[in-house]
Amino acid sequence: MTNTTVDTPLAALLTNKRRVSALKALGVLTVADALTYYPFRVTDPVPVRALAEARFGEKMACAVDVRALRVTPMNARRGYRLEVLVDDAPTAASRAMQPRTAALVFFSHRKSYVDWMASRLRAGLQLVISGDPSTFNDRLQFTHPDILTVAPAEPPAAEPQLAFGEPAVQPQPRLRYDVDSVAQGLARATRPRPVYHANSRISSEHIHETIDQVLRLLAGEDPFAASPVTADSAQFDEQFALGEAARARLAEQIPDVLPEPVRTAKHLMHRAQAFCAIHEPQSVADFKRAIETMRYEEAFVCQCALLMARGRAAASNAYACADVQLRDGYIERLPFALTNGQREVIDAIGTDMGRAHPMQRLLQGEVGSGKTVVAVAAMLQAVGSGHQAVLVAPTQVLAEQHFHSISESVGGRVPVHLLTGGMKLAARRKVLAVAASGEPCIVVATHAAFSKSFQAPNLALAVIDEQHRFGVEQREALRAKSERDPHLLVMTATPIPRTAAMTWFGDLDISWLTELPGGRKPIRTFVIPEADAHMMADMFWHIRRRIDEGERAYIICPRIEPDEAGDEPAGEPDTPELLDDAALGESTEPRPPLHAVVEIAERLQSLPQFRGVRLCTLTGRDDDAAKARIMADFESGATPVMVATTVVEVGVDVPQASCITIFDADRYGLSQLHQLRGRVGRGGTDSWAFLVSRAEPGTVAQERLEVIAGSLDGAEIASRDLELRGAGDVLGDAQSGGKSSLKLLRVVQDARMIADARASAQELLAHDPDLAGHVQLAGAVLDFTRGNEQYLTSN
Repeated sequence: MTNTTVDTPLAALLTNKRRVSALKALGVLTVADALTYYPFRVTDPVPVRALAEARFGEKMACAVDVRALRVTPMNARRGYRLEVLVDDAPTAASRAMQPRTAALVFFSHRKSYVDWMASRLRAGLQLVISGDPSTFNDRLQFTHPDILTVAPAEPPAAEPQLAFGEPAVQPQPRLRYDVDSVAQGLARATRPRPVYHANSRISSEHIHETIDQVLRLLAGEDPFAASPVTADSAQFDEQFALGEAARARLAEQIPDVLPEPVRTAKHLMHRAQAFCAIHEPQSVADFKRAIETMRYEEAFVCQCALLMARGRAAASNAYACADVQLRDGYIERLPFALTNGQREVIDAIGTDMGRAHPMQRLLQGEVGSGKTVVAVAAMLQAVGSGHQAVLVAPTQVLAEQHFHSISESVGGRVPVHLLTGGMKLAARRKVLAVAASGEPCIVVATHAAFSKSFQAPNLALAVIDEQHRFGVEQREALRAKSERDPHLLVMTATPIPRTAAMTWFGDLDISWLTELPGGRKPIRTFVIPEADAHMMADMFWHIRRRIDEGERAYIICPRIEPDEAGDEPAGEPDTPELLDDAALGESTEPRPPLHAVVEIAERLQSLPQFRGVRLCTLTGRDDDAAKARIMADFESGATPVMVATTVVEVGVDVPQASCITIFDADRYGLSQLHQLRGRVGRGGTDSWAFLVSRAEPGTVAQERLEVIAGSLDGAEIASRDLELRGAGDVLGDAQSGGKSSLKLLRVVQDARMIADARASAQELLAHDPDLAGHVQLAGAVLDFTRGNEQYLTSN
């Protein structure tokens, strides 16, 4: 048997390649992935009942004796059927009841399975069964129950021998028993069972079985020593409780990450013990304590990573930018007064940039709260002090909008350059030469700022708009452009609750812009059931009336083209961050295919509401020149209706836009819906958002839409989003396209735990800043940083 570690690929351990493929689809590739694929709940303990006490629809456990068994082919369909006749005389007698009989039935199209199951049983054998009782032909029946074979008190008598040593009958294969006694079997059959998120390719039981085998291999045992198809192969809790050798092997293979003093002070389990209690719980209390252990570990590792990142940033040098004359002149010439929040943030940034250590600041603000004005003021402070500043935007459209608005607002007093990947070579080289010369200027760029050809030795400030679009490696690339570490201002309109910000951006100083500039009216939001033809027609007539008034409308779809092959977007440049089945909740019907830009555009053109109206489409597949042309036609009113993907989510600023319709709104997270809604009402006009939904009444998806329809507060929306989806979804895959290593930590519910972990991490790092004395923790911090680089702005 090969040596198994937490890094061993499952493909090297499992012979069932279909299962390996199904697990891969769930993101489970290695032993470590399997151990951290946590069940989302455990079942209630199963009651012990006599057969006479069976209640249909309620699972039960019972000790029974095998009377007879037979294997027969199924006539109506291909396959075989094993029927085992049992009675519960011992159990019934102990409960002062009359014994009853029942049939245990197993079906399979593979005769080998039925034969194998039959080989485990024989008349007179005692079993412990667990399953759901039903009736068939007026007889009590259990279909595919879990069974545990009980070792007899005395071994069966040897078969008689003939004189010449030949057996009188063919010997039956020697049985391997699952438990030593009925009491032991009932204890195992009635305990809670973990339930995992599964899909059509693999069941929760098979996921459990795989993790069961993985734990045995880590403990140095044969995973097939017991029944290979029994879902309840539960020795791992016993390994920790009884088997010292297995306990030592597991502890060696799964070492603790938390320092011993921290674990002891918090009364937490050893890491190996916690995994056993999660995947093979003896009780619900053990399961909850184990989950709490792993949740605290995640909080502790996360906070160590953030604190270490903050410490490294504070130790580096930056250009001190103390001259604010250019900045203040810009503010005085603005045609509007700054809000109190903008003034306070600009002053805080000015103080930070005046120091010789790099500023690390996250600016969180509602859509339209004036973050761009704050960014321009900061960049003018850098240029006024004789240095360079770069603003990095996530899309070509947003970069061009920033370039034009900043150029207009500074009025030629400061050189402003645009750098994008789609520029002509001569223009691109000109901008690169200016940046490399060190000339004080502002450069507005897309991902082109991260290329090796872009060098800015005099770079004092880097502003990153919509931080969740960039990873740490890209931000580190910006640091390498300058002779010193630049000051860093990260801006986002993505609603992030304060507790979440403290978790994910703990290495940053955080500022919030909560006031909206004067003149903006609240956006009215309505949920439109797509099945309601009358409401859909009224919505489209309303949009037509607004278009006739000279306004614009967005129609948002999750797909570019219809695709009947699947339900998820296929890796397009503007792939939306849709919710998975787990986040959407239960559904009584198959989910319909997602709407597409091409499909909806054709549909709108055929409606009487849009007769004579020109439509345009915008997706991530359009090249830069096409995007610029489409946006110009939309802004001018030549094509007043735009059917688009979520490529318009960030930074598109068309003041005349007053209506936005989002198809399949029930499939989006709240934060993204809030972002999309912010595309309208930017010119002071009345504005409307229509969330077209196919969610079933009473589902989590419907509840999510009611939240967005009832609130315009981004922080409140983000908090509800976190409660409904979990931190890993909102701030992990859904925001960045990355894979979060935080699977249990809930930044809203666990705010107190996070604060406690941060305090403990600070105390530890004060004595061991590099974690040289805590090798396992240092490795976990490194893994966290790599797996969650989109959250760490200084690593």
